[in-house]
Amino acid sequence: MACEEIRTKTAPTTRTEPRARGSAYTESGAGGPADSPDAASPGETAPTRAWATRLVVVGIVLAALNLRPAITSLGALLEEVRAGLGMSGSVAGLLTSVPTLCFAVFGAMAPRLARRFGPDAVVCAGMLAIATGLAVRPYAGTTAGFLAASALALMGIAVSNVLMPVIVKRWFPDRVGSMTGLYSMALALGTSAAAALTVPMTGALGGSWPSGLVAWAVLAVAAALPWMAMARARGDVSAAGAARGVPSPRQDPDAPRITRSRTAWALAVFFGLQATAAYIAMGWMAQIFRDAGVPAGTAGLLLAVTMVMGVPLAFVIPRLATRLPHQGPIVVVLGLCGLAGYAGLYVAPAGGAWAWAMLIGVSNCAFPLALTMVGMRARTSAGVAKLSAFAQSTGYLISIPGPLLVGVLYQHSGGWGLPIALMTGLMIPQIVVGVLAGRPRTVEDEAPRRPLAAR
Repeated sequence: MACEEIRTKTAPTTRTEPRARGSAYTESGAGGPADSPDAASPGETAPTRAWATRLVVVGIVLAALNLRPAITSLGALLEEVRAGLGMSGSVAGLLTSVPTLCFAVFGAMAPRLARRFGPDAVVCAGMLAIATGLAVRPYAGTTAGFLAASALALMGIAVSNVLMPVIVKRWFPDRVGSMTGLYSMALALGTSAAAALTVPMTGALGGSWPSGLVAWAVLAVAAALPWMAMARARGDVSAAGAARGVPSPRQDPDAPRITRSRTAWALAVFFGLQATAAYIAMGWMAQIFRDAGVPAGTAGLLLAVTMVMGVPLAFVIPRLATRLPHQGPIVVVLGLCGLAGYAGLYVAPAGGAWAWAMLIGVSNCAFPLALTMVGMRARTSAGVAKLSAFAQSTGYLISIPGPLLVGVLYQHSGGWGLPIALMTGLMIPQIVVGVLAGRPRTVEDEAPRRPLAAR
């Protein structure tokens, strides 16, 4: 089923031109209340639609809570996992690169899977994959098995990453900033909770690192429940959508050729560079503090501070971004915070640890900004689906070498000077392409439409 066929209402009015400046980039980003599935279609009652909308909100929040614990829980116990599985520094660097590789490969599959099975079913399967991977990997016994189970969990995260902006755009087109902020805030909360709680939870469960990692599978199981209900309740939405004349992405005359859009490429590179910084921080920042003499528990809390900065800011930044005609100033401020944080890590990693953790946490809020710009840089749901898959898959592909290179530099240089220099150097192009991606234009304006006969 088509990604945009998650809704069950009458066919929308297609916008062919962006709204005038001052209204085109408001809270809705694109579309408007007429695009919302909240209006009951024939045969549906208002209470039924309200119930479905509330269920979607709960599902989005629970799914977002599960999009990073698989990564940050491992970062908090990376030294123990390395010792337990006999990993070298280079292999550990590969382990921290696996998330971005999986996001690039499996994220590209998300729109096709959503067309075939429906977004509800795909997100539900994603949550179950996360739960299974997290339950299996601590007891795999070998590095290869650990990597394979991690890849399964990350596959579920990847497809959910791509489909979240699509679901928000279809269900809440007049509240793109608010809803993006809500699930970005939940994502940041899950990220920071895993970083802060994994070490003490491991101690409470007997001190065994497998016990500390497997506990996060329970949260993923809970997240699958509302999506199961949605998938069952909606039934054959694809056929119903076709009967009402709702176009699929292959039929939508507004479906753009994403690769012809300079804005899409700028957003993809921005997404990739911010992901590089984020996954280096999630995979290695606790180790940087531990090597500077910070106790393991405190290092985990510092990583949690970095992640928890995204909880309030992930709600504020998307709302602010939708109210600005150009998001470049936000990009610059976040980039400067990152540069200051890296400088502090180099000069006095232990002495100013809490300040550096906060600054890098603010810088990492480029992620919710990038997600918001995905919704703002396309006018139609077909455009958002294509842009989300392209920007995230290409971006994560770009980010793959970063964490691995940090591990190699750390092992061969014997310190953190070169890795921190790399992180600092990558922040400059991130600011540049972020400013380009923040310009007030859409991919539909830049990319030619494919003729219907060609689709």
